[in-house]
Amino acid sequence: MIRTGAQWGLVFAAAMMLAGCAGAPIASVPSHERLAIEQNLRQDIAVLASDDFGGRKPGTAGEERTVAYITQRMEAIGLTSGTNDPGSAWRAPIQLVSSKPFTSRIAITVGRETIELDPATAVAFSARRRELVENGQVVFVGREAESVPDDDVTGKVVVMLGEPGVSPERRAILFEKRPAAIITVVEDNDAIASVNRVFANEQISLASENGSALTGFTTHAAIAEALGKDDWAALVDLADGADFSPIDLYAAATVEANSNRAEFTSHNVIGKIPGTVPNSGSIVLMAHWDHLGECGIAEAQDRICNGAVDNASGVASLLELSRRLVAAGPHDRDIYVVATSGEESGLLGAQAFTEAPPMPLDTIVAAFNFDTVAIAPAGSKVGFVGEGRTPLDPVILDVIASSGRELGDRSFAEQFVQRQDGWALLQEGVPAVFLSTAFGSEITLGPYLASDYHQAGDELDKIELGGAIDDLLLHEELVRRFASTAAYAPARGE
Repeated sequence: MIRTGAQWGLVFAAAMMLAGCAGAPIASVPSHERLAIEQNLRQDIAVLASDDFGGRKPGTAGEERTVAYITQRMEAIGLTSGTNDPGSAWRAPIQLVSSKPFTSRIAITVGRETIELDPATAVAFSARRRELVENGQVVFVGREAESVPDDDVTGKVVVMLGEPGVSPERRAILFEKRPAAIITVVEDNDAIASVNRVFANEQISLASENGSALTGFTTHAAIAEALGKDDWAALVDLADGADFSPIDLYAAATVEANSNRAEFTSHNVIGKIPGTVPNSGSIVLMAHWDHLGECGIAEAQDRICNGAVDNASGVASLLELSRRLVAAGPHDRDIYVVATSGEESGLLGAQAFTEAPPMPLDTIVAAFNFDTVAIAPAGSKVGFVGEGRTPLDPVILDVIASSGRELGDRSFAEQFVQRQDGWALLQEGVPAVFLSTAFGSEITLGPYLASDYHQAGDELDKIELGGAIDDLLLHEELVRRFASTAAYAPARGE
């Protein structure tokens, strides 16, 4: 989705034209009520995206301020603790691990000769303090992953061909087969530099999933020197054949990675609007509170990435919607309000929620995520992320149509299904969707992604709340329906 400056200039101009034609605000509430909603949203965003919160990075003083503020706001709104744990009210602890690589080596042995690969052409990473594989048997799998038999790679050093955009998924599949290490062969030194930009920074993971994943990268030229140019060229040619299968090489590999590592506790914040009908299921509302802390360039005067849009705006929407639902209650079903940690590191808080939920996951009737919502003007089309993946669609589409809304670009919205907290729930069979005007089209979201996304420029003065208010009112009606046992009864097996 990366574009040149000139291309984005044209897109931005088109966006401004469309914004002018987006239509009047959805007339579901009087204008003075919309104004009150806007003021409430802006007030919460201003606090959460202030420099005092330091960019809301997990494990920092900014986290403590954020969690305390969200808890205070939930209590003031009238929620009760939703952890269902008297020993840990409001805060559901998440055990996380921070690791930052500092040294690594890769060596290839063929016969009696061992070649130490130049660190400029070969690097390795692990979330552990030290991970070492010495003289591991090398198996070449080419571009294969899912079709590779477990026995062919378990305990061995796997060498795979890199392919931009595809390699991460292949590595994940191969690591499930328990290799000793995986070495991905990339094009050249520029590709190694790109790898370092991604992997050499601090990585945060769930302590519960911090197993062995010794990951190496090297270039075609470097491994060709170690294995022999002709032999390597022949292997690459074989990998393109229709009948290719993994090949054990007459080679051994030593892969070592060392990291600075620290364990710490972060928190999801969970509130609850108790329902009046026992054992009728629950609704989950979710938004991640975390951001990146300091992420501006080293020489910048302001390095704090405040994350006003991403995702102070989503948390503000979560709180304001909760306030309105409390005022409109009571509701039949329980409504859980969840502010998650660790989304920026890979949906970690949402995943932790699924591992230790305050209710059985199969009793969740519907879940809605709020993320990066303060972008689109009022009257914009709705991006439906997760359409076609849950039994919620008929009700959602009916409410969208009856409110005078329109769906946005379906193919564009689908690109984000795995990049938001709802994905962690979907993976566990929970009916979770993400509805947002911000994700209705590339013309709407693109300029933000190309400029302020994960940058220090994501500040309060950049937010647009018209579409966010439309989204909030849409969700209010949806939650009322799904929280009513009379209006919505999940089919058996849902």
